[in-house]
Amino acid sequence: MTYTIIIILIAVLIVCGITATAIQQHNEKKASEKREEISKHRTVFEETEEAVVAASQMPVSQVLIAILRKRSLNCLIAINEHNPSQDLVSKIETVKQAIKKIDLDQAVPDQNNFTLPSSDKVIIKYIQAVKKLRQILRSENSKGNVSSKLFTQQDKALESLQLRVNVETLHKRANDALSTNMAGSARQYVEKAIIALEKHRPQNEFTTQKKAELETFRAGLESNVKDQNLQKLMEEKQKENEDLDDLFAPKKKW
Repeated sequence: MTYTIIIILIAVLIVCGITATAIQQHNEKKASEKREEISKHRTVFEETEEAVVAASQMPVSQVLIAILRKRSLNCLIAINEHNPSQDLVSKIETVKQAIKKIDLDQAVPDQNNFTLPSSDKVIIKYIQAVKKLRQILRSENSKGNVSSKLFTQQDKALESLQLRVNVETLHKRANDALSTNMAGSARQYVEKAIIALEKHRPQNEFTTQKKAELETFRAGLESNVKDQNLQKLMEEKQKENEDLDDLFAPKKKW
């Protein structure tokens, strides 16, 4: 009887140990998933805040700014649900107030007034920022936070801005190449810009005017190359004539 009780007690202890281990593993898994979820929302929040700063320096609508702000708000709310804190509650209220102050009826800045940054590093960051804004917009649309109509409207505007930045950058590089007597590289940049403009749909005032400007630039390049080739040919011909003159000139007596 004693042995039976001991065996039962051992079995109970084993079951309790297994149960405790399972509960601990389950709790650890939940804690890990919670940390991962919080980390994911924090990453999205930081990414969105960077996009807000970038967008504030671009000719974009206040509607897009509102979309970004609401994305940040959703991230903060999600983080607070997993790990509540007074600091997060304060941040949530701050973002809510910022959203209320956004004037959705404010006129969209005219992209025709866009000026390409002078620094290549800034240009690269600008291009990356426009691409990131389009990615965020697409993500919010897939989550149902942005309607298809609003997504199409805002994405078209960003696509147009992206085209301007790319084309103006290529034009700048063409000018830089030409200033260092690299006409071949300049032509490649110009042709790439023209192709980008031709592919854009629908065509608008910017694509039409910019294409005409670049085609004039390209024609000037071709004329310049022809003039250089002609000049080189004439110099070679003159050198050849000089060599012939030297060959048939009367020999000097020493």
